[in-house]
Amino acid sequence: MQKRMGEAVARVARKVNDTVENKTDSLDLANCKLMTFPVGIYKAMRSVTEGIHRISLANNELKSITSRFVTTFSQLRELNLAGNYLHRLPEEITSLLHLRAINLSRNRFRRFPEPLATVPSLETIDLEENEIAEVPTEKLASMASLRSLNLRDNPVGPEVRLLVRPLVPFDLLLSPEEPLPEA
Repeated sequence: MQKRMGEAVARVARKVNDTVENKTDSLDLANCKLMTFPVGIYKAMRSVTEGIHRISLANNELKSITSRFVTTFSQLRELNLAGNYLHRLPEEITSLLHLRAINLSRNRFRRFPEPLATVPSLETIDLEENEIAEVPTEKLASMASLRSLNLRDNPVGPEVRLLVRPLVPFDLLLSPEEPLPEA
């Protein structure tokens, strides 16, 4: 058990070092068994955080994303948080003025994360396979940059199915309606 944990820590350290040394614009910490975003990464990456445009934390065990994470990586354009245990986002997500795509599929959201509705440059929101029943339709309809909203495999209400073009200027992806059982 401890050996596996040590290997996971070493893998995260290697990925962070690669990003810093090569000054790449992305950090891929997918499939690293992270339960939280390691605090030490903030210090290790302080010289390159402004240049980080893409982060993947997919398929970890994250239960939350902190405001510090959002404010540290303020230049993000793409954020992949798929396959975690998230159920909310910090309000500070609204400060990600360059964020174009966020993947929150396969998490634990019961409500649409409303702070996303005020991120001005957001084009793609993926919320597939969550537990979302209600969606702020008016707020979404006013998102000028939004091009695609994926709500497949969510128990959304019938009012969401009425959101069709030209009422909304984006593609709304939903699961097919279940046929009503015959009496």
